[in-house]
Amino acid sequence: MKVKTFLKAFLYYFYNSFITHIPSYTIRRIYLQKILRIVIGKDTAIHMGCFFTGRNITIGNNTVINRNCYIDGRSFVQIGNNVSISPETYILSLDHDSKSSTFETVCKQTTIADYVWIGARAIILPGVVLNEGSIVGAGSVVTKSTNRYDIIAGNPAKKINSRPDKLEYTVNYFPLFNTDELL
Repeated sequence: MKVKTFLKAFLYYFYNSFITHIPSYTIRRIYLQKILRIVIGKDTAIHMGCFFTGRNITIGNNTVINRNCYIDGRSFVQIGNNVSISPETYILSLDHDSKSSTFETVCKQTTIADYVWIGARAIILPGVVLNEGSIVGAGSVVTKSTNRYDIIAGNPAKKINSRPDKLEYTVNYFPLFNTDELL
């Protein structure tokens, strides 16, 4: 095994097994940015227990990635500003070609635009674009891209309503330790 590959794997292992459980937003952020080279905007909160794989991840400003989310940046994941991602969400960018006799991998960029709100335990499949202001219901499996301000839910997720446009809020959620308690 190549030393460089081993070192890279160890750095992810160290984050996903240890650093992610340290109750300090600053320590987690510094490790993600400086060691794993993940781009993270200002006033963005990465909560405890999040699992990262791959360096092809950009996260905008004032975004919250809540507890125990899985972010797959082996292809590319782009997350915008003022995005709220609820606990235990999976955001995927790599899959396998079901028609391939050799189990070939397929890379697809997954994009989450500004003001998207993703409910708990949702799964966002590779290549999906969640356009501005979309809401994904808890437990949904998103297989197709949304239009702006769509509210979708289900498995597979389908449009159930629309959200008002012209959103102007700022997402800011930094609870203490591994709780929902705020100062």
